[in-house]
Amino acid sequence: MNMMSKTAIIKLQLKKLISEGTYKVGERLPSELEMSKSLGVSRETFRDAVKQMETEGRLLVKHGVGTFVIHPLPAIPSSLDRLSSTGEMIRSAGLEEGESRISLRKLDGSQEIAAQLGIKAGEQVMVLERIRTANGEPVAVTVNYFHPQRVGDLFERYDFSGSLLEFLELHLSIRIVKADTGISVPLHNDRNCQKLLVHPTTTVLLFKQLHYDEEHRAIFYSLDYMRDDVFSFQIRRTRD
Repeated sequence: MNMMSKTAIIKLQLKKLISEGTYKVGERLPSELEMSKSLGVSRETFRDAVKQMETEGRLLVKHGVGTFVIHPLPAIPSSLDRLSSTGEMIRSAGLEEGESRISLRKLDGSQEIAAQLGIKAGEQVMVLERIRTANGEPVAVTVNYFHPQRVGDLFERYDFSGSLLEFLELHLSIRIVKADTGISVPLHNDRNCQKLLVHPTTTVLLFKQLHYDEEHRAIFYSLDYMRDDVFSFQIRRTRD
């Protein structure tokens, strides 16, 4: 398992100081120099933690004035800027998660897959296809293509079930931290889309996602088909 980074540790410490009332909403934090010394880290590490907390809406940096504690905005369910597993989203909706594996096999990577993973076209990749269910009804189809060198024979050495992100972290110490995502509406004659058309009014969204680890290496590319009568996605837009 990868150890928590110094920045992540400082973020936790800052959140604790705020929750305990050491620094209250509306209050300015001590200077960057004072804070980094009291927390025992470099100014750069403290600055990185503050930047992340500012992005999360917990701190406000007024240049030339100081850094202030602010009220965090309410969380957005299934926010598009948060990387969550399909299982997490199903459970967060209060539904019972289930799955059935369609296939686990090797195939020659297409031009699209090769370009995404940074490999040669035609190079063999492992492909995992699953149907995810909620309360026994199919709600998502996921197709994952894995980088052959970075994942290797993982699926031949271990039986897979459950969370893919946890599986990679447990057996390879690969922690997926971000994904580049494109969203589109698949055609109804798409074979994976058809597996989800269980009601006349069902509509489906297709997420094409390239997943990266902490070193920004591409680990797997996925096609995630999700029923939008079950999953509701939102994004918080900001103005500079």
